[in-house]
Amino acid sequence: MDLGDVCNARHLKFSAHTGTHMDAPLHFVNNGESIDNLPLTATIGPARLLQIEHPEFITAEELTRYDIQPGERILFKTRHYWDSPDFVTKFVHVNVAAARHLVERKVQTIGIDYLSIGAYEGDGVETHQILLGAGVWVIEGLHLTHLEPGNYELICLPLKILGGDGAPARAVVRKIES
Repeated sequence: MDLGDVCNARHLKFSAHTGTHMDAPLHFVNNGESIDNLPLTATIGPARLLQIEHPEFITAEELTRYDIQPGERILFKTRHYWDSPDFVTKFVHVNVAAARHLVERKVQTIGIDYLSIGAYEGDGVETHQILLGAGVWVIEGLHLTHLEPGNYELICLPLKILGGDGAPARAVVRKIES
């Protein structure tokens, strides 16, 4: 408007996997579900926030102690990376054995507090293929720094992109008081 136009309007151009975002199965599974087919029950409802202690990855052994139930939405709080000015390549991620464990437990959604559930180098592709191939919906890039482990209400709404392999999303949680 400062230039004489009647309104301000921004043009945006970025990846569907920018910032907090969701991965649809189509991201790593040919002919998988696209983001516009996301059932809202996958991202709206109770979720459990788990504190991950392992310094390198999320392991099946660590997950076993949490007694994960079918249909759960699980959020992983790992090490804090958001203050780093650089892209961190050695972040805590879901390893292949943990991905298989989550599929066996029939979770419907997982979320993680950095930019990928899979390793930057190594088994990241396989981790995505296991989870997304089993229909597990994935939220990446969550900011969970100030939250304590426990039970929360999750609302995560990705942009509804027709045929999208993923989409930027807005995710909020609210503590469920017992």
